[in-house]
Amino acid sequence: MDFDFDYLLAQWPALLDGVLVTLRVSVLAIALAVLIGLLGGAARAMKVPLLSQAFVVYVELIRNTPILVQLFFIFYGLPAVGMELSLFWSGVLCLSLWAGAYQIENVRGGLATVEHGMREASQALSLRPMQYFCLVALPIAFRTSLPAVLNTSISLLKNSSYLQAIGLAELTFVAVDRIATDFRAIEMFSAICVMYLVLVGILALLTGRLSAHLQRPFRQ
Repeated sequence: MDFDFDYLLAQWPALLDGVLVTLRVSVLAIALAVLIGLLGGAARAMKVPLLSQAFVVYVELIRNTPILVQLFFIFYGLPAVGMELSLFWSGVLCLSLWAGAYQIENVRGGLATVEHGMREASQALSLRPMQYFCLVALPIAFRTSLPAVLNTSISLLKNSSYLQAIGLAELTFVAVDRIATDFRAIEMFSAICVMYLVLVGILALLTGRLSAHLQRPFRQ
């Protein structure tokens, strides 16, 4: 079968709509996952009673179950207990919880690299524990863990394709829907592969610039 560029051009508006949905879901989920990571990583690093143990259970549960099972549980299971969410917010919640578990470990690992002398210096300056964490430990940990945070965010962006399983009209759903009606699999899968590569490349570029900006004060 010949590759039909004209067909791709005709499908561009639909693919662009799918890209926009993918971006909306991914950006929201990345932000929420980083927030979960900061809260959970802090709770585990500071060994907050009960809260730390709760995050351990959450991390183990998410990391040891398939993301597709988590998605179906949220979309099909939660309505059974009166918590019905839209397609969009089901996707955001699933991706946020999935990536949040990994971001907790990323942040916790970053906090573990903060030298103990930093805490002693903060105590010498009469900083309270929360001030030490927010003003000293967390900025250092975030800078250290940024590559791992980026990797998890990229995985989240790619895993947004799972949302086509519940009918959310993101990029992969649009492609599969067009293949089912027009039988142009080569064109559609080639197009979305390129689009995902571009999206991941842009995310990596932005994070690289952020990392360079954060490292600038520490360069000679």
